[in-house]
Amino acid sequence: MTTTIHLDTDLGGDPDDAFALALLLAWPGIEVTAITTNLDVDGERAGCVHHVLAMAGRHDIPVAAGAAASMTTGARYPATSGDRRHWPVRPPPRPSPQGAARGLLADSIGAGALVVTIGALTNLAELERARPGALDGAHVMAMGGWLAPPRPGYPPCEPERDWNVQCDTAAAEIVLASGAEVTLALLNVLVESHLCEADLPDLRATGPLGDLLADQAVAYAADYDRAALAAAHEALPADFLNFHWDPVTVAVAAGWPGAELEEVELRAETVDGVLRLHRQSVGGRPARVVTSIDAAGFGQLWRDVLGAPGVRCDGTG
Repeated sequence: MTTTIHLDTDLGGDPDDAFALALLLAWPGIEVTAITTNLDVDGERAGCVHHVLAMAGRHDIPVAAGAAASMTTGARYPATSGDRRHWPVRPPPRPSPQGAARGLLADSIGAGALVVTIGALTNLAELERARPGALDGAHVMAMGGWLAPPRPGYPPCEPERDWNVQCDTAAAEIVLASGAEVTLALLNVLVESHLCEADLPDLRATGPLGDLLADQAVAYAADYDRAALAAAHEALPADFLNFHWDPVTVAVAAGWPGAELEEVELRAETVDGVLRLHRQSVGGRPARVVTSIDAAGFGQLWRDVLGAPGVRCDGTG
């Protein structure tokens, strides 16, 4: 059976978004209905999405640039499109008419697609605000949230460090208060899945897109001193480059059996600008949360999916 997915992403920053998109494009039985970009200044991130799609030979998926700034703070976040280490050929910006992203989201939801958001929740919140009730019954899988500390040896990943939620808490509150059926891929769980230097030969072996993903991971690791992070936390491998936040999220959305999920009731509150989630026994917001993952199994999974016959990207499009 085919699972239809609408991807909402801030691709063009942390390279795990591009990795996640590549994984979805190669996943058997997954149809990506549309892609919207969030926190997208002048269509820079949409341009990066088009670049990845072209490398994968996929010109059939509609893309729309969405919200340019955080609803909460008005902050804007430029993409990495001008950094040649991330994009040897700079992707041209692909701005969209106002409301185009909301329209694509509404169409995908109306067609029963699962909305997978691996960035801020701004686009979904803008849709709900513009069309109250638009998210009622929508299936939303979001990368974000924190309910407990991670296991010993991993970075703490407190709520304050939850970028997707904290960069736009007002948007997160709107989505969590909506009638959507929400599943959260929690930071304190996904922190256990990594991309390491030892993984790069297998990633590069998948073709030019794999080369791009590997180069971006190396550049990002240098910019954010991942070596120091690994040295400070014994559960991280010494050759750690990045977390697989978004690739694991899309894998769970695609039906990967290596994740365990639990039905919970949540209460959201924002104090001093930080949105926190709390479990409560009754009267909360029903949701599903990812409670554990097979991190080693995911390492084999992405190799199998990206390296499958017929998946290799030769750059011809």
